[in-house]
Amino acid sequence: MSHIPTEHPFAQYIRIIGKGKTSRRSLTMTEAMDAMHHILKGDIEPIQLGAFLMVLRVKEESAEEIAGFVMACKASIASHVPHKMVQPDLDWPSYAGKKRQPPWYILTALLLAQSGHRVFMHGSKGHTANRLYTETVLNELGIHIASNWSDCQRQLDTQNFSYLALETICPALQHIIDLKPLLGLRSPVHTLVRLLNPLGADTSLQSVFHPSYSRTHHQAALLLHQKNAAVFKGEGGEVECRPFANVEVNCIDQHQAGSYTIQRIVTQPEELPVETASLIALWHDSKPNKQGLETVLTTAAIALLTMGLAEDVESGYRVAKQLWKDRAATINQTFNI
Repeated sequence: MSHIPTEHPFAQYIRIIGKGKTSRRSLTMTEAMDAMHHILKGDIEPIQLGAFLMVLRVKEESAEEIAGFVMACKASIASHVPHKMVQPDLDWPSYAGKKRQPPWYILTALLLAQSGHRVFMHGSKGHTANRLYTETVLNELGIHIASNWSDCQRQLDTQNFSYLALETICPALQHIIDLKPLLGLRSPVHTLVRLLNPLGADTSLQSVFHPSYSRTHHQAALLLHQKNAAVFKGEGGEVECRPFANVEVNCIDQHQAGSYTIQRIVTQPEELPVETASLIALWHDSKPNKQGLETVLTTAAIALLTMGLAEDVESGYRVAKQLWKDRAATINQTFNI
């Protein structure tokens, strides 16, 4: 009698999502969590990982699957975070990179940090060609990238801002993101990293590139019991409001779901070089740019409203304008831009 090999424990999860149009189903949160545990432990075969990621990509991941994946990742990450790690006010994922507009969102994050709000940014770089990533911009601005969690804590304590790379936070997730050039497609990891919130901030901002994913992110954030959140289609997929479009924001306010729309401010978008120099010029008012400034202010308005520091978008925008005006009093004291 020929030997029949024993089925690999992970095979069941590929089968559940890949049996065919009439037989397949999405994973439950518990199944998704267990599947991600297997992936993070590295006890699956490379061919299984590729099959799992691409079947999910074709099927499109559900909110329950994303929430389960995130829960497994958060449990893994938590074991490496210092016990008394400071909690940021705002969690800011940055994974897309920019290719059409300067990365104005970085000025928003630094403006909020200089105004006393702790901003924790995390991301990755280099997975897609011809994009400018946050880590590169921060280096060009002379802002130190945290090398570990202790470094991150020191930065949050001293300058209210820290950026920590995904390869430091969770190397296994960075490895999967790095597979994009090999697979030719994004994977569910590109979605779940935006919901990681590794330090458990009460407020999280999330951007999507495809509007259809906004609902999935929103529902997953609710399943993860995120206290406050804003999810919207950002410019290029980064957390950056587009002043040249009507922007629909799916939000969570004190665990309650809602939505609102920010009306267009700029009539015609201007093509601008995707470079750090544009940020420096705007920060110092050496080269006025209405589109850039409105991007910074409307993004800040969303952040302030989501953190509960404004009653509505209009009041958040007024606060943002005042913060921008006041930045001159402390310019270069916190960030040597």
